[in-house]
Amino acid sequence: MFDTILIANRGEIAARVIRTCKHLGIRTVAVYSDADAEAPHVQAADVAVHIGESHVTKSYLDQDAILQAAAAEGAQAIHPGYGLLSENAAFVRRVQEAGLTFIGPRPEVIELMGDKARAREFAASAGVPVVPGSDGPVDGEEEALTIAEELGYPVLVKASAGGGGIGMNLAKNEKKLQKAIKTSVRRAESAFGDPTFYLEKFIIDPRHIEIQVLADSHGNALHVFERECSVQRRHQKVIEEAPSPAMDLHDGLRAAMTKAAVDLVVASEYTNAGTVEFIVDADGNFYFIEMNTRLQVEHPVTEMITGLDLVEWQIRIAAGEELTITQDDLSIDGHSIQCRIYAENPEKRFMPAPGTITEWDSPQAEGIRLDSGVRANFDVTPFYDPLIAKLISHGPDRTTAIERMTGALERFVIGGLTTNRQMHLQVLADPEFLSGHVHTGWLEPKFK
Repeated sequence: MFDTILIANRGEIAARVIRTCKHLGIRTVAVYSDADAEAPHVQAADVAVHIGESHVTKSYLDQDAILQAAAAEGAQAIHPGYGLLSENAAFVRRVQEAGLTFIGPRPEVIELMGDKARAREFAASAGVPVVPGSDGPVDGEEEALTIAEELGYPVLVKASAGGGGIGMNLAKNEKKLQKAIKTSVRRAESAFGDPTFYLEKFIIDPRHIEIQVLADSHGNALHVFERECSVQRRHQKVIEEAPSPAMDLHDGLRAAMTKAAVDLVVASEYTNAGTVEFIVDADGNFYFIEMNTRLQVEHPVTEMITGLDLVEWQIRIAAGEELTITQDDLSIDGHSIQCRIYAENPEKRFMPAPGTITEWDSPQAEGIRLDSGVRANFDVTPFYDPLIAKLISHGPDRTTAIERMTGALERFVIGGLTTNRQMHLQVLADPEFLSGHVHTGWLEPKFK
């Protein structure tokens, strides 16, 4: 087991990883930018190293600074959290070349799954259902128009290197497809340095359901059930829950989806924690959309219904340990919901709303967990993602989990900032959400 781990991230996920490291008796090294000098994750770590200016490219994405910090503090491993460098294969190789362990999968698998077009082809070759679409990247507008005509509108233009909805645009006809291609290429070039794109048939009103997986370097692979992530804005998740209400609507869906996820893990020789993401149509047909080769923002709901610490298993697997749990050891205990608390304004197209937190009184009650990287008198700056906290509830059933979440949100005091707290309360009281009948396009129209 490692004795020192550097966490190459910030905010609530850095604090979350530090918490598990402390439980395991592992010394932690935090890194921070100018803007985060007084951040809670800096204070929680055993030691903290300043790595640069506030802008993310001059701090948390500065590979040299992070590797220098790891060397200076004697870290044996680096945990990337999520986002930032977590799915950067070139960074993983540099970590390995420095004689350190990257807490995550091999760089080859990160590259495979990071290229959405290649990942789609690979999944299909492994027998995993994929959305009808182009066979790999599309060579320009003319070919795209031909493929779209064959698929039938509407279609999605998707950046091959995309993620988090970046470079993904809907086209309902030929004219809009031409515009969508230009937009996707421009955004993909800017965000990923890769303008490559592909096409998929647009599945109307799908649910977004993902399977958590774990695999070690000894040939063991298993799933940790599913999460539903259908409540989204701008293709990004806002509320997640486990298990998915859809599993009560379609016989055999959980068994089929979890088998497909594990089949993909085995075929790709994947190791560590990961998530296989699917969309599910109204008839219960499911289709692979991507694999996230890292810890997910929504991992707490899986931990709440299983009792597992997924970060601990990430660390143990990276240290070469074998999974000591089998598929038969795992079961679902109750229901869990997570609300992402953002400094943003739902009434203004969910635009970020940075500012200073003047008051912070977080709820404490049975079945409530809070993962946060802020506190009172902390500045939420425009330099980073506006996620400030994740509120998680757990109960013996979905109704209780919703009731506990509602009570916690009502008691949650966040002064000085505009947040989406009230939006969460509206969603939790909505009859369609209460019935479990939502889809990925359900939320945004309510706030236009």
